[in-house]
Amino acid sequence: MNRKEVIFPMIDSVTPKDYPRLLEVWESAVRNTHDFLKAEDFVFYKSRLPLYFDSLDLYACKNEQEEILGFLGVAGRKIEMLFIDSAFRGKGIGKKLLNFAVSRLKADKVDVNEQNRQATGFYTHFGFRIAGRSEVDGVGKNYPLLHLELSNHGLHREPGKEI
Repeated sequence: MNRKEVIFPMIDSVTPKDYPRLLEVWESAVRNTHDFLKAEDFVFYKSRLPLYFDSLDLYACKNEQEEILGFLGVAGRKIEMLFIDSAFRGKGIGKKLLNFAVSRLKADKVDVNEQNRQATGFYTHFGFRIAGRSEVDGVGKNYPLLHLELSNHGLHREPGKEI
């Protein structure tokens, strides 16, 4: 199968046996979207990911061969992570995971790095609006965060309707 081809992607829960693939997806995504991240901070965050994974409800978008193409981590009503393997970006996987988070998990908040214009654009395109800002990220590093919330006119759809 051509790695760019995505046939019938499905969303499924993640188990610890999937963590190595989630790390690969995270690395692929971050290397392509977080050019502002210092090399030592990249290593720092990557080393902490398994701890973060254990504290979240994780879901993966998979193809027919059960290959993980992207994943989502949610805590309560907040999207804590959404990453797509760079080989599969632009195929609607992020949209599918976001729709799942909002419609099925009732997520309505997400923080994004202020320097990550692609992520900010993605979420605002689907109805999220800036509700606040922090000068540093969740571990105190100098990566400002934008706190986004789903607006009243955002993804709210009839049950079963996709964005």
